[in-house]
Amino acid sequence: MTTTLPTLADIEAAAQVVYRSFPPTPQYRWGLLSERLGTGCWLKHENHTPVGAFKIRGGLTYFDQLQQRGEWPREVISATRGNHGQSIGWAAREHGVRCTIVVPRGNSVEKNAAMRALGVDLIEHGDDFQESREHAMRLAAERGAHMVPSFHRDLLRGVSTYWWEFFKAAPQVDVVYVPIGQGSGACSAIAAKQALGHRARIVGVVSAHATTYADSVAAGQVVEAPVTTQLADGMACRVADAEALTILAPALDHIVKVTDDEVAQAMRALFADTHNVAEGAGAAAFAAAMQEKETLRGLNVGLSLSGGNVDSEQFAKVLSGARA
Repeated sequence: MTTTLPTLADIEAAAQVVYRSFPPTPQYRWGLLSERLGTGCWLKHENHTPVGAFKIRGGLTYFDQLQQRGEWPREVISATRGNHGQSIGWAAREHGVRCTIVVPRGNSVEKNAAMRALGVDLIEHGDDFQESREHAMRLAAERGAHMVPSFHRDLLRGVSTYWWEFFKAAPQVDVVYVPIGQGSGACSAIAAKQALGHRARIVGVVSAHATTYADSVAAGQVVEAPVTTQLADGMACRVADAEALTILAPALDHIVKVTDDEVAQAMRALFADTHNVAEGAGAAAFAAAMQEKETLRGLNVGLSLSGGNVDSEQFAKVLSGARA
């Protein structure tokens, strides 16, 4: 199955759904970041949504589409490392639907707490996201609940609104860097670019310690890869989504792999230059741009600070220069 990307009309309609809950997030051309990168640097602040990450946009439009189709569930179940779970939890709470989220053991303490605060029934199961996802699917089948996937066109409708906002607000950007977890963020950047006819090149970013998407694009098919990142949990994907891959492979300019050390350096730089907190995946785009800074001279670079939900203890270690 190939997912059809949202059209401009789809994205504009989705924006009206999203804006019932919060306004457009800002994007700024930060002076110190631009100095550090050696060229104009625009940063889109998805860390400023009500759950501190872009995922909430997809949850809101996913539930809106369920409602429009008359497929209202009594319970939804999903799996997450944190931000997708907060998105689904937020939307479920707004609509009075029971929500169960499965996370891997050892997941972010503060992301878990944030999901529980939204009324989520949280289950810890498995050693990584893939095991949590498989358990969530089994639970949904046993309970007759609706399983919310991590990648779906109705999620893309909402997530595309942030790139639509960005491209409209900063039409001069020449290249954008976008982190890849399960693929909704990067696919949505492609959707917004195509919908608006924007010229920017889109560069995907993966963790060097979770390379399934880079390996799969190179191989032309899904290739499972081990996950060993200790910092970029939002990109800790072991098995690429086949539907996402069909969109990403022909549309990405290229893919950059960033190490945990590079991500930690980017987290420190973002805090020093903008005083915004970035989680590991949220800093990955800047880490990738810094890796390629010599090729970016004279270009306007667009980056996503896709989430700021890092545990306090871990962030303190990163700021101190200690290894994650």
